[in-house]
Amino acid sequence: MATVKLTLAYDGTEFVGWQRQASGTSIQQLLEQVFARLEGQPVTVIGAGRTDAGVHACGQVAHVSLQRDIDTATIVRAVNHHLPPSVRVLDATQMAPSFHARFDARAKRYRYRIWNQPVLNPFERLYTWHIPGPRLDVDAMATAAAVLEGTHDFAAFQTAGAETHTSERVLFLSRITADRPLITYDVRGNGFLRHMVRSIVGSLVEVGRGRYRPEWMTEVLLSKDRARGGRTAPAAGLFLVGVEYDPQRREGRETEPSPDL
Repeated sequence: MATVKLTLAYDGTEFVGWQRQASGTSIQQLLEQVFARLEGQPVTVIGAGRTDAGVHACGQVAHVSLQRDIDTATIVRAVNHHLPPSVRVLDATQMAPSFHARFDARAKRYRYRIWNQPVLNPFERLYTWHIPGPRLDVDAMATAAAVLEGTHDFAAFQTAGAETHTSERVLFLSRITADRPLITYDVRGNGFLRHMVRSIVGSLVEVGRGRYRPEWMTEVLLSKDRARGGRTAPAAGLFLVGVEYDPQRREGRETEPSPDL
């Protein structure tokens, strides 16, 4: 049995998210249907993490275990042939049998895009949060974003009622940049809570609008209360940019599995 690591990109607009659901089409469901055709039996595809309905990815990672001996280049061609144009396998790599896309992940990178101009470019309508005005204070947003770097309890930025073992996470990067009218939030961490990035962005926008000073982000963080922060930003602006693994975790080489992030 071969364990294959898949790197994927998809436009999440039409889908209910990564994880298969009782109704609607998910990315996981599409992939499992295609691999079942190749294998001639049911196949489970496991992703590095869930993306919600409407969220996009340009570097999602998943793994699949296959009985048939198929070279990785053929896997890419065959799977893409059966997928809709909005979902693509970018790369397939054979890994050690114990490789796990979720448990072995060391870090994930997300990007959120905001269009801050009265008129929205129609080609950006599915991939940004349109904030027509007023002009957001990017410097204040950048100061507030930097507060979140490090190890913190991010309970104030997760969906109310979400069940997790711990809401403590480490953010290695939390940065706002701007190329007007596009404002970008880049974040890299060892794991993320449900709606965490979108909740952070919603709070950063409150700072950018001048409703709160940058120091308010610290108050929200320490409160551990989701009601203290800003709204949850729309899904359309969010992209899973990439998932990082130990560089030694390559074909046939073993490392200890990481905890569930």
